[in-house]
Amino acid sequence: MDQKELLTRGIEEIYTKTELEKWLKEDKKLKIYYGVDPSGSIIHLGHAVILRKLRDLQKLGHKIIFLIGDFTGTIGDPTDRTAVRQPLTREQVLENAKSYREQASKFIDFEGSNKAEIKYNSEWLDKLNFKEIIELSANFTVQQLLQRDMFEKRIADSKPIHLHEFLYPLMQGYDAVSLEADVQIGGTDQTFNMLAGRQLSKQLKNKTNVVISCPLLEGNDGRKMSKSYNNYMGINDEPFDMFGKAMAINDDLIIKYFILATDVPVGQIKEYEKDLELGVNPRDIKAKLAFEIVKEMHSEIAAGKAAEEFDKVFKEKGKPTDIPEFKIEGKRKLVDVLVEAKIVSSKTEVRRLIEQGGVKVDDTVIKDIDYEIEPNGQIVQIGKRRFLKVI
Repeated sequence: MDQKELLTRGIEEIYTKTELEKWLKEDKKLKIYYGVDPSGSIIHLGHAVILRKLRDLQKLGHKIIFLIGDFTGTIGDPTDRTAVRQPLTREQVLENAKSYREQASKFIDFEGSNKAEIKYNSEWLDKLNFKEIIELSANFTVQQLLQRDMFEKRIADSKPIHLHEFLYPLMQGYDAVSLEADVQIGGTDQTFNMLAGRQLSKQLKNKTNVVISCPLLEGNDGRKMSKSYNNYMGINDEPFDMFGKAMAINDDLIIKYFILATDVPVGQIKEYEKDLELGVNPRDIKAKLAFEIVKEMHSEIAAGKAAEEFDKVFKEKGKPTDIPEFKIEGKRKLVDVLVEAKIVSSKTEVRRLIEQGGVKVDDTVIKDIDYEIEPNGQIVQIGKRRFLKVI
């Protein structure tokens, strides 16, 4: 990848590009970090926009730090929140983070001579005393913090803003200082927090810190991809489910997904864009996108099989060939079975799906949230793409 594409594809803004270009021209080896608060256990394609950029930078010899916010995750980032976020315990945060390394390793290398490093911000944030927090707070004004969009909206709606939410940018900014990072990278929703780190690095260490903000990827409902909205595509989703989710995105997102969620060359993406402008059926281009996403996250064989299964289910109104099986003994509540089989994440979600008519057993819509299923090979369909055989 040439430097022009490196600094444009998958990047919204660089604060400042002049500084970064100078460092790259000088062949300076940079320390670059990406911080994630483990509010859930899944890394999705929205996170992967940043992970792809980290992969490209790591290949150039730069030091990558994957920072897990085990301290900040217990506080809760107020970004994009219209109400205060429910705090998590340290145990919940660490449990969520268990599989992060395995998921992130699809993009960045945690082995070898230039291996990426995992750090936890409790290492330094746990040690701050009250006097030090007051001193750090003196680097920011209340007016600065009130400029955040979500705070302005809450004030307009007469909703409370808690003091700990004001302190969140301070904590994230202190991460950059403690890591002595040259570069911070994150989504555009984190720009305010990252710029706080840039400011603190300059004021406390007289160190220049570059901020790279990456575009947010929308989910299949057009909103920002988020676990909270349940509109995400997990990078470890099963191939068939992943293919189906890609086919469900809005047509106007096809090119954006090619740019941000695949490694398809820019020249080829422009051809697809031209095809769409000339009136080619968006579904045909979207099928190429879905194939590419599954191929990159799994394999070409898995992508081909997922495409065949998708056509079978949606064109021919059939069922997938390889339906996962789950063993039970005797009658069990369907709600419990679907959660234990990890087909649906929570009982609350199962009940919601049943109430909305989104669950079938042997093609019959289930309307009773207390429905009991027997282990006789019945096939449960959840939504359009998820299937389970109960044996």
